[in-house]
Amino acid sequence: MTNAQWPPRRTTTRPARPDLEALTGLRSGKPHYYPEYRVAAERMRRVIHALERISAALVRTMEGSEALVRAVVEAAANHLSAEWVAFALVDGELPDARPRHLVRGPDGAEWPDLDTVPDRVREHVHHVHRAQADSGEHSPEVTRRHLHVPVRLDGRVVGGFVAWTPVEREIDGTDQSVLRILAGQTAAALQNCALLDHSARLYDHATRQADDLKVRNDQLVATQAELGAARQREVLDVERHRIARELHDSVTQYALSAGMHIELVRSEIEDDRLRAQLDTAKDLTRRAVEQLRSAIYALNERDGCADEDLPSMLRRLSGVHMPDELRVEVRIGGKPVALPADCEQSLFRIAGEALFNTAVHADASRAVVRLAYTCSHIRLTVSDDGTGSPDCVRRSLRASVATPSGEHRGLVNMQTRAKELGGSLTFRRARLGGLQVQVDVPVPCAPERNDP
Repeated sequence: MTNAQWPPRRTTTRPARPDLEALTGLRSGKPHYYPEYRVAAERMRRVIHALERISAALVRTMEGSEALVRAVVEAAANHLSAEWVAFALVDGELPDARPRHLVRGPDGAEWPDLDTVPDRVREHVHHVHRAQADSGEHSPEVTRRHLHVPVRLDGRVVGGFVAWTPVEREIDGTDQSVLRILAGQTAAALQNCALLDHSARLYDHATRQADDLKVRNDQLVATQAELGAARQREVLDVERHRIARELHDSVTQYALSAGMHIELVRSEIEDDRLRAQLDTAKDLTRRAVEQLRSAIYALNERDGCADEDLPSMLRRLSGVHMPDELRVEVRIGGKPVALPADCEQSLFRIAGEALFNTAVHADASRAVVRLAYTCSHIRLTVSDDGTGSPDCVRRSLRASVATPSGEHRGLVNMQTRAKELGGSLTFRRARLGGLQVQVDVPVPCAPERNDP
């Protein structure tokens, strides 16, 4: 018996599942699945769009609470396709948030005046302000088209959203979930706005305080510098007065006594040669006394008044403690310009030293002090009709600089002051016949050299 040959098994190809069934897992054979899918898909699309609007609204936190409130009200209105949307804050809650309420009408415009909105909208806004909960006693028709969502922060109600939709737009559970999410995020965002605004005010206040402290510190530093300078001037004044007193009470008295003894001896000697020598000694003693008196005056004299300019200082210098036989003139040329105090004092001291040398050493009867202002430099000259020689003065200055011995310190001081001002000191023959001392300094006494 042979094995029976079974007919081959026929294989059947199962038809491909439709796209809808492959994507959703729903069989198109049951007609109610597809409508449910469409409803769920539409809800999902609206939720996604609503969350996008909420995200776009919440990023307005940096712009302040006013921009944030407008953005969340617009997001709620767009999601619900609402005719009226109202947002309000409870009185006393989030006090820095503005505006306290915002109503958006059917045309998408804001209604700032509550007296012009419908009664139902105005009453709900007042209820939110007074923290009164919605009674919930509405007809089914109103419930399908009316939504009230409280805004909570840390467990307490701080505000609320109220919305009314048109007849063709019913509110479902998805809408309530979206509005609750929006309300919660709005509360947190408003609190962040308040914190950000408070931080900005603190930063501005701290910045103003820092600027004020900087100004006060600068003033304190300047005051300390002025006090230090005043203290130095006081110490110098005390020391100058002490030296002047010592010169007056000791050295000058000795010189006067020496002159009196010379005169006494001269009256008892008949030898003409000795009398001539005693005359010379007497004249030297007189000059020494005059020099001491000028030095005492210079030590006792202050730097002048704070509001006194250089021309006035030179005029004052020409009329004090000058010998009767020396006539001093002061001439000012050009337009005077304001100079730093140290520059004016240095020029004043140079002029004083030059006049002192003229009065003591030059045997002059006339001296001219000239101060000339130009746009680039200042020139101070002291000329006389005495017996001084420019060559001798230059040699004395060079010798004193090369080997300091205490002699001719006046010439060295004049040259030092001129160099400190960035200028130059020269000696030449004056038109009056004697010596001319000339100082040129740049304007406004800058450190760099500016030879005329």
